[in-house]
Amino acid sequence: MELEFLGTNAGVPSLQRNVTSMALRMFEERRTFWLFDCGEATQHQILRSSLKLSKLEKVFITHLHGDHIFGLPGLLSSRAYQGGTTKLTVYGPPGLKQFVDVSLTLSQSRIEYELEVIEHTGGLVYEDQEIRVESLLLDHRVDSYGYRIAEKDKAGSLDLKRLAEYGLKPGPAYGRLKRGESIDLGDGQLLKPEDVLGSPKKGRVVTILGDTRPCDNVLTLARDANLLVHEATFMHDLKESAYNYHHCTSIQAAEAALKAGAKELILTHFSSRYKDLEHLQPLLAEAKTIFPNTKLAEELVLFPVQRHA
Repeated sequence: MELEFLGTNAGVPSLQRNVTSMALRMFEERRTFWLFDCGEATQHQILRSSLKLSKLEKVFITHLHGDHIFGLPGLLSSRAYQGGTTKLTVYGPPGLKQFVDVSLTLSQSRIEYELEVIEHTGGLVYEDQEIRVESLLLDHRVDSYGYRIAEKDKAGSLDLKRLAEYGLKPGPAYGRLKRGESIDLGDGQLLKPEDVLGSPKKGRVVTILGDTRPCDNVLTLARDANLLVHEATFMHDLKESAYNYHHCTSIQAAEAALKAGAKELILTHFSSRYKDLEHLQPLLAEAKTIFPNTKLAEELVLFPVQRHA
């Protein structure tokens, strides 16, 4: 599980940074990736990465401001021409379906794959056997949502030495034990999963926020997260501007990470006044005074989602 930023600028693109989008790469877990927001030129950024639109499974939109959605119609259309045949589901606030339908209809775009747009107002957005996605409303000028992506705990590794002692060889029995089923050994013995399985592997949690002022729902979504992605549009000397525009400062993002017990913080959604990575260093430095394990989002750089004790 890795996070790759495709755009990190706020409002409009700059010569150094694209507008907001990020990919949660889960190639080992699901052989797919999920996209969070889709600002203008996101598909161009994907061309610069190793991502393939045919592997895109889901898109989650935080809110309907243009710097977060103007790239979506083009991306949906291009996916049909780049080998995308599997179903694609797009989640986001009310109004998203109208935006997608009108854009694709008026442009006469042909979508050859199954496309589903699901609007939500928070709560449980998606769940399967591997993962659970929850969303809560944040504090912005329009309805803006954050997402908590939580892996479910996985069974521990099989103790191959113990299995050999029971006379079991690799095969269907291994899978049954991993699924929590007991095995009849045929001599009156019942082999239980806990006899040969190590400790469960705790699932990782990634929290990805839309634009927001500080609010309680940020802390709820980020509680004990392995990785928190938080907007930091301004340095803290511009906290009044941040409040007026319904955004956060780097200090406020760091305070949220600390209060929520997150393990790692990545700052993104930077104002164009901070022209390049060098000009963002003071923003990073002040965040680190509150939350040392803070990084700056860099476009087309992979950030692994670490497991923490």
